[in-house]
Amino acid sequence: MMSDTDLIKLYSGQILALAADIPLTTRLAEPDVTVKRRSPLCGSTVTVDIELDDTGRIAAFGQDVKACALGQAAASVVGSAIIGCTLSEVETARDQLKAMLKSDGPAPDAPFDGLKVLLPAKDYKNRHASIMLALDATLEAMCQVQASASCQ
Repeated sequence: MMSDTDLIKLYSGQILALAADIPLTTRLAEPDVTVKRRSPLCGSTVTVDIELDDTGRIAAFGQDVKACALGQAAASVVGSAIIGCTLSEVETARDQLKAMLKSDGPAPDAPFDGLKVLLPAKDYKNRHASIMLALDATLEAMCQVQASASCQ
């Protein structure tokens, strides 16, 4: 059980501000693909719609986020940075976020460097899946569109 001090540390004002202002929450009318990811531990879900341009970059993005404040904050950072990203950039961000949470890695590179606000969550393994949802769903969607063999 988390103490009150732990909760205050984890749910900082910055995290709560991000969670309260998630960009790109309008679902796309005709996306190239839609992917819904769910965290089995807490039940958080993120559904993303994407459209890619001819170069494989994200041209349009919509998301429906039903997650804890940490998952919402992560989705907020992703929504702010995702337009124009390539599969490689999303995959790198996902891998860097995972390393930050699980292996004491540094915060993800720009444009996803805002995810550093979630660094205090590394000590709460039960929150990691919710934090990863937005990037996991986006990467899965991009892989479906591009049918890339490099996707895992």
